[in-house]
Order: sequence, then structure tokens, then C-alpha cells
Amino acid sequence: MGISLTRAAQWTMVSSSTAKLVSTPMNESLLKEILHFVEHFRSQYPQEAEHVFEEPLQWSTTLVASDFKTDYDISDSDVQSHERDSEGHPLLQLSPPTVYVRSFSQLSKLLHLAHDKKLAEVRACLEENREPLVKILGRSFASDLVIEAHDDAVSVVDRTKEEGLSKDLEVKVKLFQLFQDMDKQILDTLLKDISEQVRLNPKAVKNEVEILQVFCGGGDKGLLKSLRYTSDFEFSNGYRAPLWRQVQGDICYLVIEPCDTETLHITCSTAGIFLNGGIKQEGEENGYEQTSDTYEDLVTLLKSRSPHFAEKINQQDSAVQELSTKKEKTVNEQLQLELHTTRRNIYEPRPSGILSTCGKTEENKTLKSSEDEHKNLRQRAKSKTKAELSASSSPGHVSSQKLKTSAGALPGEPFSESSTESEEEEEQPYRHPETNTDLPSEYWQIQKLVKYLKDGDQIVTVHTLCAMMDFNLMQESCQMAIQDTGALKVLLNLLDTDEHKCEIGSLKILRTISHNSQIRRVIVDMRGVQSIVKILDSPVKELKALAAETIANVAKFRRARRNVRLYGGINKLVKLLDCLPNLASLTPSQEEDIEVACCGALALWSCSRSTKNKKAIRKAGGIPLLGRLLKSPLQKMLIPVVGTLQECASEESYRTDIQTLGMIKDLVRNLSSDNDELQMHCASAIFKCAEDKQTRDLVRKYKGLQPLVSLLHKADNKQLLAAATGAIWKCSISQENVTKFQEYKALEILVSLLTDQPEEVLVNVVGALGEFAQIPANKAAIREFGGIKPLVKLLTSPNQALLVNVTKAVGACATNKDNMVIIDQLDGIRLVWSLLKNPSADVQSSAAWALCACTENAEDAGETARSLIGGFQLIVKLLSSTNNEVLASICAAICKIAKDEENLAILTDFGVVPSLAKLTNTTDDRLRHHLADAIAQCCMWGSNRASFGEAGAVAPLVRYLKSKEGSVQRSTAMALYQLSRNPNNCITMHEKEVVQPLIHMMGSDDEELQEAAAGCVRSIRLLYMANRNAELFTFRN
Repeated sequence: MGISLTRAAQWTMVSSSTAKLVSTPMNESLLKEILHFVEHFRSQYPQEAEHVFEEPLQWSTTLVASDFKTDYDISDSDVQSHERDSEGHPLLQLSPPTVYVRSFSQLSKLLHLAHDKKLAEVRACLEENREPLVKILGRSFASDLVIEAHDDAVSVVDRTKEEGLSKDLEVKVKLFQLFQDMDKQILDTLLKDISEQVRLNPKAVKNEVEILQVFCGGGDKGLLKSLRYTSDFEFSNGYRAPLWRQVQGDICYLVIEPCDTETLHITCSTAGIFLNGGIKQEGEENGYEQTSDTYEDLVTLLKSRSPHFAEKINQQDSAVQELSTKKEKTVNEQLQLELHTTRRNIYEPRPSGILSTCGKTEENKTLKSSEDEHKNLRQRAKSKTKAELSASSSPGHVSSQKLKTSAGALPGEPFSESSTESEEEEEQPYRHPETNTDLPSEYWQIQKLVKYLKDGDQIVTVHTLCAMMDFNLMQESCQMAIQDTGALKVLLNLLDTDEHKCEIGSLKILRTISHNSQIRRVIVDMRGVQSIVKILDSPVKELKALAAETIANVAKFRRARRNVRLYGGINKLVKLLDCLPNLASLTPSQEEDIEVACCGALALWSCSRSTKNKKAIRKAGGIPLLGRLLKSPLQKMLIPVVGTLQECASEESYRTDIQTLGMIKDLVRNLSSDNDELQMHCASAIFKCAEDKQTRDLVRKYKGLQPLVSLLHKADNKQLLAAATGAIWKCSISQENVTKFQEYKALEILVSLLTDQPEEVLVNVVGALGEFAQIPANKAAIREFGGIKPLVKLLTSPNQALLVNVTKAVGACATNKDNMVIIDQLDGIRLVWSLLKNPSADVQSSAAWALCACTENAEDAGETARSLIGGFQLIVKLLSSTNNEVLASICAAICKIAKDEENLAILTDFGVVPSLAKLTNTTDDRLRHHLADAIAQCCMWGSNRASFGEAGAVAPLVRYLKSKEGSVQRSTAMALYQLSRNPNNCITMHEKEVVQPLIHMMGSDDEELQEAAAGCVRSIRLLYMANRNAELFTFRN
């Protein structure tokens, strides 16, 4: 409400006291932004809304006393609010027709009462209160803050708090900050609108000025005496107005001397042409205000102000009518000739060299024609341009529906008909400006067709679209031509027409060219997604199908998918799925419904790559509809449906629905399809859903395991192979499924896939082998099939997901003595140790578990471990990890390594005792189990028992006995037994009341737990008896 009013608002008249806001799109946007700000001010800023203005805002209102309800005192036609300031003045007072408002709270209430008159009230308030900031905050206070506005507004607020200013002053500063933020937001919005809603551009204005300058002079025979710019400096963007005026859309300023009236001072802006207050040269601040209506072009303004100019132009009316009629009559003939030439160039065979020669000749002629026209512009102007000047402003010469912005349809650029074909080509941003002849002929042919697309009527537009579709639009040069010539914007604008043929033609082209990633982004930048989504509501089924297919292509990147959701596209796409796909006989209408559903599923497939879109699809009821379509016999339907399901199956809620709605059976059935792509998506869906045991059981129940194994024979299709091996991996988590896979000879095939495969396949294959190796017989089978060597070789892979699976598989195979010999010979133990340095916590923990198996089963694992430089330091260092899985695995590895006395001595020297003691306060039962084992094993060396007691490890261990996990109880009892051999530890245990739970555990069925508990109690009892005997001996003496 500060700079946005003084700089952005457009006012009429010169006197500020009588100035009015002009009815322009910019002002309408500004008023709506201010209205939104004030309407929601009371709810968003309740404290600031109660602030009383220094002076009331007053204006002539259309509201009357009957419009006010409760919270107001009504007397005849006068109204006063119940709320009053400290002096008893009402915060709102109506004395028709003037209203006085003294707070934002009352201002917000008034706007709510105004209903459909809200915008008019805001306009009247701003027109009669040109400096609302001064009235709200006070002139002196507002001036001080404006001076400080160069500082950060937040720092001003902080400074008021530090200086201990009153609460009222603090509220004022906060209000000022809110006004600043609102001004910035409004200016950003207006600047964005300016960039998108322009009707005129600098080139169009410049062309019109140059043509009019041709007719200046010559006394009464000329159209004008003179025409000049106020500034000769032209910016790189073609504007001549100062930068701060460019923000408001001003392009340049003209001084024109007509033959019969006073000098006119004119502003050319993107919104149109109008008279200003009298800018004679750049830098005069007082002349920018608009003093007339806005005209669509310069000719129209001059006709309204100069009778002489209007008379000269009107003399050309007959010529204009003749020209328009002639053009209307011949445009189709020209188009047919162009179509004939285009199709001939596409389809007719030519000898070598003819195409390039013809192309160059035609281009040279065009360029030469362009140069000649520019050279002879002044000679041709008097015979032709007068008529075109009038024709450009005559109604109907350009379809306004084809030229629109986000604000709606706007008239076309002036003099668009006066540009020749060659001039239009020169305006295009060529990719190779140094030479134009290296572009294929299709580029130039499409460029010529675009002219008819821009200027033609409905019939011409349809014919042009058909001609464009004759080209290979998947070819990059054709896509480049459509983008460079501005045809993309026209195609998008055609979607907002009511002509179904134009919409269909446009969508067919957009559907094809949207495979290009750059064009996809341009479509989104031009807000084309919104137009395409609207068509999904069309009653024409072909339109809906084309729109959905286009969305499927466009929604390949995140911003596009987000726009589809925000514009309501997800709900509309889900509705397209509602059809009956498995009827034996279909009517033509039902076939169209199925085609629409296929396209809808295709679009949802692209959109489902975003998490929020997955939730939106589920919320819109898409899962049951997808489940129904999954029963269709049509592969073109099944592929996008299954593709969508496998994308969404990454969410747990989808996996549950897929399982409960019986879709697993359909997925298994389609594994036997003859379509590789469909098989791949079904296998991928099973891969994601088989995390759940019930799903794995359903796959086995519906006999889906054998089809999965059969897919392994299609090794040439790597995507299918990755999906199949992934599904086998997850299904093999259930041992019942592994047994079935053995019957189908899956293990041998999986081992053969360990070499010469991409990483995505290897990750799944090794994961499956790790699950197969949980069965002892399969460990020997993997060795017999030659799988140990490639598994060890994969330990050097940089892929972390692969390393996690490979260490698990190696660890499982290492429990077999014969396998361990081969692993040791291949230096596998050293490779596993080296993976403890990997930055991934998952790799570290998996490697540590594998190390446990290798250490336990290797013949000379202790010597191997000691030969690794830095290995023991590394394993002790990992005890400081923050990942519980890493800690548990390292503790388990220490337990195995410490069984070698020399290794235990080295670990003790590196500080393993205090590191383990620090972990004893954990509540994670898995970590407790392995930590207690490690402590028990480390007690076997020297004074480690006493060291654990001094480090405070005993008392926390006693608490472990309360765990419900039997493994934790057993490991803890064994650790306490070892620690109880130190007297001080026995005292600590007795203080923590360890005896009672240990006595209870002595009755356990677990013999190891019984012995450990009894041993610990015995140690405590022996210490007690020794102390008692010592006391008796002392007493007797």
C-alpha cells in the first residue's frame, strides 16, 4: 500500500486530489491483491488488526445502514461500531455517503459486508486516500520508517524491542513491515503478469512508428507533420522508457504533431496506447500520468484525436474492404498450394542433390525478397501500407482466441498482416545464425505453415494442422521449427477454443512433440498444463484421450507432475478409468471408453512417480479402478495399469491394498503374457509387494514362482531380467518359496547370472543367493555351480547396495568349511575386513556379520586378522558409531575375534574395554545381546574384569536381566558370571539386587543360562562367606 500505489498503480488526471484509478488489467490485479490482504488481515494478524489509525480512512461508500448487522449501533441512516478507541470514538462510523474507518479489524468487517461490492469499496478507499500509510501510522512515524527502510525491517523490529519502546510503537513497526512485504509481493506479481500478459511489444511499436514516419511532412497531403521519440536511447530489450517505468509496462514515449490539432504526447505500453501528461523528454517525472482512454494501437488513437488523419485513412476504406475480401478468398488457395508443395517435398522421391539445391534456392529467394522489401520500404509504403494500417485495426483480422495469456485472451499484435513471410522468418531465433542453409527443408516448410496457423480462420487452421501432422514431428528439426516460430504458444492457445477440430489437431501435434524434454518444459512454463487438464472434462472422448496422452508425455519431470495435481488433474484422470474392460462384446461407445481409460492410466503412470501424486491417486479412489482394469485382456490397457501399480507399490498403503483387493492373482497371471514389457512391470510390482510375507505366500499359492524362473531365460532383456531377479529375491525370503525354486532349478540359473550382468541385475541375483544360502544344502550347491569365486570378486564393487547383498551371501556361504577354504584362498577375508572402512553404515554392518562367519570357520582366522594393518584399530573405532545395527554387528565380530588370546590382548591395548562399557546403557535388545557376549569374551584377558567394573559396566548389565528376550538373558548371565570373578563386581551386583532374578533363571530349561546364573550366584555367595569368616576371625582374636 506504499510503493505499489505510487509506482505500480495507474492514475488518470494530473491533479492528485481528483485522480482516479484507470480500469486496466494491472490495476485490477493490484486491487485484488490489496483486497485479499485486507480481507484476511484480521484472522492472520489479530494483534495488529486492533491497532487504531492515527487518522481515519474516509471515502464515499455504496453501503447503507441496512447492510450492517450486529456489533453496530444503527440510528436512521447513521451507523457506529460498538468498538471504540481510548477516547471513545467509534472505530467505524457511517454518515452517508461517507464512511470513517480507524482499524484494520473494522476495515476487514466492512469488506465482508460489502459482498460483491468489495472491489469497488477498495477502489474508492484508495482513490480518496492516496497516502493510506500516513493516515494509519502517522506522518512523522511513517517518514522515519521510510528513511530506515533501507535497513532490514526485521532489524528495525528487533531494535524497538532492545530500546524498550512502547507496545504501540512496536505494533506500528510490525505494520510497516507487513506493508513492505505486501508491496514486494504485489510488485512481484505485477511484474510476472506484465511479462506474461503483454499485448504490444517493442518490435510491433517500432514497426508502426517507422511506417507512420514515412507519411510525415508534405503539408496537408501528409498524414502527420512530425513524429519523434522523446529518447533516442534504446535498451537491449527494445524499450526506450526508463527502467522503473518499464516495470509498469511502458515501452516508449512519442511526441506527434498532427496537421490539424495541438501536439500529442503519447505513451506506448504493453497494455496499449494512451496520452500522457506531457513528457517532452526523458527524465520529466510529472508527465507520466495517463490522461486518456487506452487504445489498441497508434492508428486508432490518432484517428480519434485528428480528423485530418482519420479522413486520410478513411479514404482507403474501399481499398481495405477489397484487400480483406481478396485475402479471404485467396488464403485457402495459397494454403492448398503450400500443402501441395509440402506433401510433394515429403513424399516424392528426388535425385541426389535436388532437395538441397531447391531448398537453398527457395531460401535465397526468400532472403533476397526480404532485403529488397526493406530497401524499397518507403517507395512501396504509399501504395500499400495505408490500407494495411487500417486493416490492422479492423475487427476480425486476427482471431483473439489464438493469442492469450494467463489473464485471458488479448488482441493480436498490431500490423501482423503487414509483415511479409521473409520478415517473419527473420524474427525467429535461429539456432545457427552463422548459416541458415544447414537446416533441413522441413524446418522452413513448417515455418511457412505457422504463418497460416497464426493468421488463418478456423478452416485454414484445421488444414494447417493437418499439413503439419504430415511431417515427421519426432524429428528434432521439426520440433525446433515449431518452437522457434512461436507455434507452440498458438497450439496451446487453440486448446482454449470451442472448436473441437482445432483442439484435436493441436493435441495430436502436442502429443508427439512433447516427447522432447525441452518442449515439455516450455509447455509447463507457458501454463499449458492447465489448459490440457481442463480438456479432461470435455464431453468429446477423443479429446480426453489425447489430453491424457499429452499429460503422460509432459509429466516426465517433477514440476509438471506437481502442476497436474494442483490443477485437479489427478481426480480427472482417475475418473477416466471408470469403464468395463472385460466385456465379451463391446459397443463402439464402450471401445472409446476403453481407449480413454488406457490413456488415463498412461497419464497416471507418469504422474505416479511423485509421492504426493500417489497419495492423491489413492484418495481419488484410483486403486479399485486400477484393480478392475487389471482384469482386462488388452495388453495396451494392462501395461500402463501395471506400470502405475508398480510405481505406487513403493508405498506401504498401496502394497496392502494390492494384496487385500486380490490383485496378486492378476499380476501372477500376466507373468505368463507374451509381452516382455507387461511381464517386466508385473515382476516389478511383485518385487515391491513381496516385502510382506502374506504376499509371498500368495505368489506361491497362485503358482507364480515358476513363471518368475522362466523369465530368467530372457537374459537379453536386462530390464525384464532385473525385475524377475528382484521378484525372486524378495520371494525367497520365505524358505517355503526357496524349496519351490529348487524344484525349478533356479539356483543354477542364478549362479550363471553372476557374471557379465549390469549392477541392477547383480544386486537382485546376489540378494537371492544370500536367501538361498540360508539352507545348508544350497551352500554346497552354490560352490558346485561355481558361485563362490564370482561372489568374492564382487566384494570389490563400488555399488553399496550390491556390497550389502554380497557380504550377506559370502557370510552365509562361509559357514560351510569347504566354501570357507575357497573364500580364504581368494583373499576374501581381507576384502571383507576392508569393507569396514566403507562410509555406508549398511555396508559396515553387513561386512561385520560376514566377518563373524569367516572368523569362526577359517582355519587360521586369528593370524589373518593380525596380519591386517590397522584392522583392530578400525573395529574398535567403529564402536563409536551411532548406528545400532553397526554396533551390534561389531560387538558380534569382537566376540568371535576375541576367542583368539593374542587378538584379545591386542584389542585390549586398543581400548576395547572402555568402548564396550560406554554402550551398556543401550535399550536395544539386539545390541544388548551381542554387547553382553563381547563383554563376556573380553573378560578372559588379564584385568579386564576389574576394568569393566571401574568403567561402570556392571550395574547397567544387571538391568538386562529384565528383558523378555531369552538371548539377551542368556548372554547377560554369562557376562555377569565372568564379571563376578572380581570381588568388587560382586559387591556391585549384590547392591543392584541381582541374586533374585539369577535364582529364578537357575530354573530355566536353557542349560547355558542355568550354569551361568548358578556360577554368578556361587561367586557372590563365596565372597559373602569369605567376608563372614574374616569377620568371625577378627572377632575371636
